[in-house]
Amino acid sequence: MNLELDHVFILVKPEARVANLLIAKGFEEGTRNIHPGQGTSNRRFFFSNGMLELIWIRNAQEAQNGAGRDLLLPERDTNTTASPFGVILRRKDSIDSQSSKMPFDGWSYQPTYFEPPNAFHVGANSINISEPLCIYVPFTLPKSSVNQEKINSSFAISNVCIHTPSADRNEVLEAVDRADRLSIQYGQEHLMEIVLNDRSTKKIVDFRPQIPLIMYW
Repeated sequence: MNLELDHVFILVKPEARVANLLIAKGFEEGTRNIHPGQGTSNRRFFFSNGMLELIWIRNAQEAQNGAGRDLLLPERDTNTTASPFGVILRRKDSIDSQSSKMPFDGWSYQPTYFEPPNAFHVGANSINISEPLCIYVPFTLPKSSVNQEKINSSFAISNVCIHTPSADRNEVLEAVDRADRLSIQYGQEHLMEIVLNDRSTKKIVDFRPQIPLIMYW
């Protein structure tokens, strides 16, 4: 199965005030939303072919007991050794896109904000919070995940590299590493690197320590 990046997220502190750092660099913020049953809210930066989502725990009780409890987001939020990253994948080709075959072992997550039977397929590595959450979307995402506002439309995601201290090259991470516009680096501290427009202007912004993120464009 050929996979490609849909979008990525970073788990940050409440209200995602760190999003203002991206705004200060000239990136325009998109619409915000909440995730009922998951206990999270977000601030989003759309690009022509993907999105960076900054999410935070809005309701700790809901995050621990709601439909998204097995994502272990509260555990990731409070454990400094945990990966704050999530990768959302989709099928690159649309042929038989509703197939029940999944690209890696995992479990079905039925968010309360999606109508059944639309459900995410979460990678089996989710139990290991030192690794990024890897989520496959076996259906067409709603229009809210698409850059309808055409903001930052002059920027395209060329590649996202996620660094993890894990040395376990498991099936899930290997599938992510093979996906279009994604790569995994093992045995390194948590970091996300986003390359836009193949670094055409040679600009680099390191958002650490506020966000474990470096952007190139």
